[in-house]
Amino acid sequence: MKHLITLTLIGSSLLLADSLTLKESIVKALKNYPNIKVFQLKVQESKSDIDNIKSDNLPQINFQGNYNISQTYVFPANGQFKTINDNGWNVGLFLKQKIWDFSKTTNKIEAFKIDRDISNLSLEEQKALLVYQVKSLYNLLIVQKEAIDVNQKDIEVKDAYYQQALAFVKQGLKTNADASRFRSSISIAKESLAQAQSAYEKTKNALSLYIGEKIDDNIQLEDRILDVPTNLPSEDEILDTNYQLKISTKNITKNIKLHKSEKASSYGSIDAVASYSHINTLNAYNSKFVGISLNIPLYTSGKISSEVQKSAIGVQIANEQKEATLLALKKEILDSYSDIKQYRTTIEAKKAELQSSQETSNLIKERYKNGLTTYIEVLDAITLEQNARLGLLNAKYQLNSAIYKLQYLQGKTL
Repeated sequence: MKHLITLTLIGSSLLLADSLTLKESIVKALKNYPNIKVFQLKVQESKSDIDNIKSDNLPQINFQGNYNISQTYVFPANGQFKTINDNGWNVGLFLKQKIWDFSKTTNKIEAFKIDRDISNLSLEEQKALLVYQVKSLYNLLIVQKEAIDVNQKDIEVKDAYYQQALAFVKQGLKTNADASRFRSSISIAKESLAQAQSAYEKTKNALSLYIGEKIDDNIQLEDRILDVPTNLPSEDEILDTNYQLKISTKNITKNIKLHKSEKASSYGSIDAVASYSHINTLNAYNSKFVGISLNIPLYTSGKISSEVQKSAIGVQIANEQKEATLLALKKEILDSYSDIKQYRTTIEAKKAELQSSQETSNLIKERYKNGLTTYIEVLDAITLEQNARLGLLNAKYQLNSAIYKLQYLQGKTL
């Protein structure tokens, strides 16, 4: 009994090791795919930008020192000015604290905070895109694996008819043309199988690159993924949660803040300043200074006005980009709805076609056994049934892909 339990556990662990679920694929891709790591680093970078701009509102302390090997000093003596050349040096600390800059820095900080939010939204959008790509590859892998099985069964059926034809030829019931034609059809079926295996291998390799590990040739997949989802998000639900649209909205607010910051540049700033220096020239003494500094740019050769105009244009561009994003998004949604409607109709048609082809194939096979039809009709019936089976698989894949597209546009990551 103990040995039986042990073997069962070992068998279960091996089965688990040789299987790959869709959820596992998504988790591994989100963990290992380089683009996700790039966007995570961009989020960290945006946080550093906020800290950098915040420093403008904090005290700035500088140390300054200089040494003059030779300097000319002028001083009055007996009603006359005299000069003397001597060396000299001085060292000092200088402090500057911004008191008010008419919200220039505050608006810029708010803009960088919005930029951080945009980085976070871009990361989530990239995750949703990656999940959509993994779902599509996983779904395609199932379809291609099914296609391999269909082609293998096709070869088995045609080989059985070939062997049967050889026996009939020996008995004088069929001609060599029957056996030759079935043998030729086996070669064509093997070519189709090779193409299906090649397509499966390419998709498997692509999915391996996404999840960051090699996928075994005999991996077990979730066949239930081919079950067609029925719940579809509405257009309003997609527009409310779409990351690209959220990013466009945030980008407008960001550009408005930057425009306000540039406009405030023309008003200047009020700063508290202080310094302490030790000067050693002809005489040695300490110098202190504490006061308020007002800086108003009177003429900057059009630099400030140019930056203000540029930021105003940036706001307009952001608004137009949002409208363009909205239009493109609505088109994608409507196209996906249209595709889903078409593929659902196609699936029903393919189901009917498959059922009809199976019935026809069974009838033709029985008639062939009784010598009432030719090998050509048998091969045509087999091909028709195979095409209907593959067509149904492809229609289900296309339908799922269209639904996965809607889920991506909605921002879903599972």
